[in-house]
Amino acid sequence: MKNSLRSYRPVLLLLAIALVLCLTMIELSLLIIAKGALDTNSKPGLYIVYLGQPEHDDPDLVTASHHQMLESLLQSKEDARNSMIYSYQHGFSGFAALLTSSQAKEISEHPAVVHVIPNRILKLKTTRTWDHLGISPIPTPFSSSSAVKGLLHDTNLGSEAIIGVLDTGIWPESKVFNDQGLGPIPKRWRGKCESGEEFNATIHCNKNLIGAKYYLKGLLAEFGDYKSNR
Repeated sequence: MKNSLRSYRPVLLLLAIALVLCLTMIELSLLIIAKGALDTNSKPGLYIVYLGQPEHDDPDLVTASHHQMLESLLQSKEDARNSMIYSYQHGFSGFAALLTSSQAKEISEHPAVVHVIPNRILKLKTTRTWDHLGISPIPTPFSSSSAVKGLLHDTNLGSEAIIGVLDTGIWPESKVFNDQGLGPIPKRWRGKCESGEEFNATIHCNKNLIGAKYYLKGLLAEFGDYKSNR
């Protein structure tokens, strides 16, 4: 009997070693999975924090309140400054910031916060804006017969109207931006015309193209090195 037990000892020892190795591998796998979940949760993304109506008429005070909110969340003035991408002070109060998902959830519970929205890339809706809005001055295969005169005709060709357009870029030399025959820039205009790459505000802005501004920080924060492009 003793001899038979001795013969099984090497097998039992191998089984014990295999069991220990198996348990070790399972433990390592669980640690890797947990670390992956933690890394996903801690990776910052771009969020828009909407605060509703501005509490102050002074834009600088509005921006200061945004920094204070971020500072209370991140516990650091420098981290708050690096996290902030844009501060929205006109029309509504809010800001865009780089936050982890847990930080976004935490700031969404702040009593002054109305909503926190993850940044997302939108697809092009149309390449025929005039037809899409029903303001084509002449009938086209894409416009209805009721839009022959169009909204431009009904509003005196948009006299005194200020229209803001978000685009991936413009060609200022295009005839679309010719200001021939246009009246002066509306006095209520408070925007700016800023120079940029291959865009000279002094040359390219006129009574038609009255303002221009780059909004690249959000894109750089998502897909590029934001700090090196500040």
